[in-house]
Amino acid sequence: MQGNQSTVDPAEVAKFEAMAMEWWDLEGKFKPLHMLNPCRLDYITQQIATEFGCDLKGDLPFKKLRILDIGCGGGLLCEPMARLGATVVGADAAARNIPVAQLHAQTSGLEIDYRHITAEALAEADEKFDIVLNMEVIEHVASPEAYLLACQKLLRPGGLHICSTLNRNPKSFLFAIIGAEWVMRWLPKGTHDWNKFITPDELFALMSAAGLNPVDRKGFVFDKLRWSWSLSTHDLSVNYVTASIKPT
Repeated sequence: MQGNQSTVDPAEVAKFEAMAMEWWDLEGKFKPLHMLNPCRLDYITQQIATEFGCDLKGDLPFKKLRILDIGCGGGLLCEPMARLGATVVGADAAARNIPVAQLHAQTSGLEIDYRHITAEALAEADEKFDIVLNMEVIEHVASPEAYLLACQKLLRPGGLHICSTLNRNPKSFLFAIIGAEWVMRWLPKGTHDWNKFITPDELFALMSAAGLNPVDRKGFVFDKLRWSWSLSTHDLSVNYVTASIKPT
């Protein structure tokens, strides 16, 4: 690994190293993420289309955009972005995730630049992107403040930052810890630390302090009857996503 590693929490990285081979197993430890992914993609693509004037019905609507997925894991977001025509860099602090992501991209016929590297190291190399995807990562870093600053530095002026995480309240402990890890066993116990969860107001304040302008936030809500996720404009009580812009 290169560069400043101040936001990397080795214990958090180890959790995902241990699960690396299961990224593309629809019934494995990342089943909840596969279930959430269509909802995440709907939000991401709509935000990008709005900000950059892309026609999602056209061929390769993101072909002029360079996208970074920080904490890319096995490439669950990188691959759809590449299919939409974007130039995609997938970065992860967990080394074992990279060959898994590379192999799956190759078998899918996609060209994606996967790197074992930190956000800070990319920023130090003066890499620039139109969009930074920062999904379900900030609750695993050692310093959210330094991490968001690195993400801001990676954006071109006018660039879009999309960040999702978990709210911190009794309901999120019940659903994300007790429900997902202890009862349903969708994730290994200890995957999340409730104390690292961040409220939407806290995240907006952190992004503003990092030099980003927050412009939107919505909740990801799980419907137990339909067994599916949807976006909500008012329910951000557990999972939620935000959009912010780097000033020009």
